[in-house]
Amino acid sequence: MNIPFKKNDTILFIGDSITDCGRDLNVPETLGMGYVAMLAGRLGQDYPELNLKFVNRGTNGDRTQDLLARWDEDCIALQPDWVSILVGINNTWRRYDSDDPTNDAVFEAEYRSMLERVVRETEARLILCSPFILHTEPYVVAMREDLEPKMQIIKKLAADFDAVWVDFDAAFVAVEQRHIPSYWAGDGVHPTVAGHALLAETWIGVVVG
Repeated sequence: MNIPFKKNDTILFIGDSITDCGRDLNVPETLGMGYVAMLAGRLGQDYPELNLKFVNRGTNGDRTQDLLARWDEDCIALQPDWVSILVGINNTWRRYDSDDPTNDAVFEAEYRSMLERVVRETEARLILCSPFILHTEPYVVAMREDLEPKMQIIKKLAADFDAVWVDFDAAFVAVEQRHIPSYWAGDGVHPTVAGHALLAETWIGVVVG
């Protein structure tokens, strides 16, 4: 297996509540209780000789505009070797629960600005993860109309920036054949423990191989 990481690499995970997953904001070293902690444990166990460092900067409720606002402190200043981004579901959700939509052109511009800064101001490799929706309730299913174009924008940006593309949405679509959607994410958005395990397994499968 051709491991992409080098000894002492720092892998930064940044995004919204799905990445945050209960991390202690007052203790920067904490990883939360979700996929970040799960995959950090797995990779730490499998490759102890690499002494990898995992950093979680997910923040509950964040949209692209929020990540962009904290990009100096929570990304650039850390000078990571890898930046894994999972954002977009709140850009969609705010359209439906707060009548505060994010235009697709604005979404792309904000996301692109983050990536350009990583390329320009760090030596990090990029990992772009697709947001996702599981079809639990009709009102959640309706959100896919807004989310789908944003997923395609992120996939295009991954190609433009030679980033690793991790399709979490496709992974959840596949496992919905094995059990009902709410088993993987009770509200269709926030994963259960099994859902987070799937995220971790999918990320490792794509990034590590």
